[in-house]
Amino acid sequence: MPLAGLLIRAPWSTLPRRLAGPGILDALRLSLLTASLATVISLFLGVPLAWVLARTDLPGRRIVRALVTVPLVLPPVVGGVALLLVFGRRGLIGGWLDSTFGISLPFTTTGVVVAEAFVAMPFLVISVEGALRGADARYEEAAATLGAGRWTAFRRVTLPLIAPGVAAGAVLCWARALGEFGATITFAGNFPGRTQTMPLAVYLALEQDVDAAIVLSLLLLAVSVVVLAGLRDRWITP
Repeated sequence: MPLAGLLIRAPWSTLPRRLAGPGILDALRLSLLTASLATVISLFLGVPLAWVLARTDLPGRRIVRALVTVPLVLPPVVGGVALLLVFGRRGLIGGWLDSTFGISLPFTTTGVVVAEAFVAMPFLVISVEGALRGADARYEEAAATLGAGRWTAFRRVTLPLIAPGVAAGAVLCWARALGEFGATITFAGNFPGRTQTMPLAVYLALEQDVDAAIVLSLLLLAVSVVVLAGLRDRWITP
């Protein structure tokens, strides 16, 4: 019904003109770029973390898992505040980054990527950990008896086995990053061309022009459906 409401209320007669409006393509391009970068970062950090949670007897593993999944239930605005306290210029790490390397993350495009990765990576970790727990560990043991090291066994045996789970987690991670709003606007702000992603553009348009907000929502919905459907048909469907 909500999707039907968007379609019914959409200003179809003025749709092309509104889509060509200033800032819309920039917001869409920025959204696709930052969501993709956040997904890449989540893959590099989340897959090893999922392997540690699923394949090792790490002390305090339950606590680590709880901390990893906290962003799933944490209000996004609270996540943005937490990111500011850590990576802000007076934050725990941000002050050191600023004084040592001159790097400032808040209110930058990089800050958008960090915020999206923070809220989206749990989806990847959960999917990959589930795939690892469902994979038969005997294949890894057989590879070890044949002389394969841990990294070789993971790369040549484990990773192909869990590839569908990794793909599913990456798709969910990308979709969550694409729709992220609260942490982004709190940590990175809403600056057109630099940090204004599509969800932020929708919010801004809703205060000024409801029809423009509907058009932006339709565009974001269309991109999400096309990409998710295409990726699922190619990589996830058995």
